[in-house]
Amino acid sequence: MADNLIDYQGKTVLITGAATGIGKATALAFARQGANIVIGDVDDRAKDTAADIKQLGAESLFVKTDVSDASAVENLVSEAVARFGKLDAAFNNAGLLPPTAPLAEQSAEDFDRIISVDLKGVFNCMKYEIQAMLNTGGGAIVNTASVAGVVADPGMAPYVAAKHGVVGLSRAAALDYATQGIRVNALAPGLVESNMTRRWLDDPEFVDQLMANSPVGRAAKPEEMAGMVLFLCSDAASFATGQVYLNDGGQTAH
Repeated sequence: MADNLIDYQGKTVLITGAATGIGKATALAFARQGANIVIGDVDDRAKDTAADIKQLGAESLFVKTDVSDASAVENLVSEAVARFGKLDAAFNNAGLLPPTAPLAEQSAEDFDRIISVDLKGVFNCMKYEIQAMLNTGGGAIVNTASVAGVVADPGMAPYVAAKHGVVGLSRAAALDYATQGIRVNALAPGLVESNMTRRWLDDPEFVDQLMANSPVGRAAKPEEMAGMVLFLCSDAASFATGQVYLNDGGQTAH
C-alpha cells in the first residue's frame, strides 16, 4: 500500500455533473492530487472546470454527456479509456431537483425527468464504468445520494424516491463486485450551497425549515463534500464498500 494513501498521480477519475457545485469542487480536489479528470456533463460550463484543472497542472477531458442516455454514457467511458488507458475511479454526481410541492401536485413529467437523471443516470454510469474497471483490475465508485436517500423531506417526493434508489443501487453493485476489486459507496450530503440549491437558499421559509434540523446551522460549501469522495476512492478506504456516508452537519444525528 502506498505511503500517501490519497495520492492520485497517474490515476484517471471520471466525474459527472462537474460544471458547478460539488462536482466541480471535487474535480479540482482530485486534480490537486495529480489525477487525470474526465468530465461528463450537459452543462457547457464544464469547459471552465476542465480549463481550471489544466491550470492546476493536471490533464482533463470534457465530453458533453446526458447521463440519462445510455449510449452517451457508453461513449463517455469509452472516450475516457481511449484517452487515458483505464478508469480508476468514478464520482457519479449529476443530478436535478424537482419543483417543491406535495406529491399529489407533482407532475408525472417531472417525476420521470428526476428519475431518468438522478437514478437511471447512476445506473447507466455504473454499468459502463464497471465494465471498464473489470478490464483493468478494479476501481472505486462513489454515487451522490443525499440525506433524502436516508430520510424524507416534505415537498420532494420524486427526489426522495430517486435518492433512495441511488442508495439501493450502490449497495447492490457493491455486493455484485466486492470480490472483483470494485468498491461502490454512496455520499449523502446535507444542504450544500450550489447553483442547483439556490432557489432553496433564496427561500427564507424553506431554509428555516431545513436549518431547524441542522445542529451546524448552515449549508455546506461544495468543497466540504470533496474530501469524503477522495477518501472513498482512495487506498485509505480499501475495505469500505456498500455503505452510505452521511456528510450532513449532524442533520440525521437526532
